[in-house]
Amino acid sequence: MKTVRVSRRAFLNSTKATAAWLALAPAIIGRAEAATTKLKLSSSLPNDAKFANGRVYYDNLVKNLKANGLGEQVEVTFFPDNQLGQEIDVINSVKLGVIDLMVSGSSISANLVPLVGTFDLGYLFSSFPQQTKAFDAGAAKPIEDALLKGANIRVISWAYNFGSRSVLAKKPVKGPEDLAGLKIRTLPNPVITECLRLMGAAATPLAFGEIYTALQAGVLDGLEHDPPTILAAKFFESAKHYALTQHNFSPLATYFSDATFNRMDLKQREGFLDAAQKAAADTRAHGLEMEKEALKNLADKGVTIVECDKEAFRKRVAVQTDNFIKARPEAKPVVDMIRATQA
Repeated sequence: MKTVRVSRRAFLNSTKATAAWLALAPAIIGRAEAATTKLKLSSSLPNDAKFANGRVYYDNLVKNLKANGLGEQVEVTFFPDNQLGQEIDVINSVKLGVIDLMVSGSSISANLVPLVGTFDLGYLFSSFPQQTKAFDAGAAKPIEDALLKGANIRVISWAYNFGSRSVLAKKPVKGPEDLAGLKIRTLPNPVITECLRLMGAAATPLAFGEIYTALQAGVLDGLEHDPPTILAAKFFESAKHYALTQHNFSPLATYFSDATFNRMDLKQREGFLDAAQKAAADTRAHGLEMEKEALKNLADKGVTIVECDKEAFRKRVAVQTDNFIKARPEAKPVVDMIRATQA
């Protein structure tokens, strides 16, 4: 074996260089990790850049990530149209950290944390702007805390579904008597199902991905949803009467896995959360415009827009909120905050 002599000065210089590299290594590795953060975002709606809230939110998120200097550090891949599974499966995957992000109405998470169902109570909100006032006043905070504690899911921003939920049916619906006995699809959510039952329908819970064929096959007589979703998913092809019951102004949530939140670099996370909230604001503004446009497009496609007796439906549903609060007293402060902003 050949021995190579190293001078003391060379050894010290080498040692200093190694120490300097080791000191820099965490920062270098940290930057490399930040540059390769990849997130999966799921939506049940079609890949429609105008009328589908998931796609619109995704586009706004990417735009704001670039504006925050994270365009190359955070790569968000969008999976529309139930590509990652039905919503109930996806929300459970977000809980487990298998899927990072999901854009959907608040309703689906009530299956994990029942308190979230407060937002599904019939005729609780009077408009989307009123909903934002209520959330700014603190009405969303108890729901967010309960979802994080009970399901390891963070709501990192709130937007609007693109219009209030109303009833699309194969026959005109002007009042509760017209809705009686009709099989109307609802989300697999007990609060929304109860709301439609009180309105007079034979409420039928069904996954979103099964609605189109169920309408065609006559398994359903209709569904309740917002105008842009009905347009984007082409449900109007099988049902031609849209009754403006406006029984629910459903908030649109951005669900974020707590596991993903905790593994993100701190600075990167701050920039990402800021982009998510800005994307929600952009999506809210877009959604208010799309409801009007979608109603006009539906009418152009042969759908009859029916002005119905909303007050008759409201009276039938009024008991739901009182019963919900009796069963879940922790919902009362949330309901009180929402009602305080209705004036």
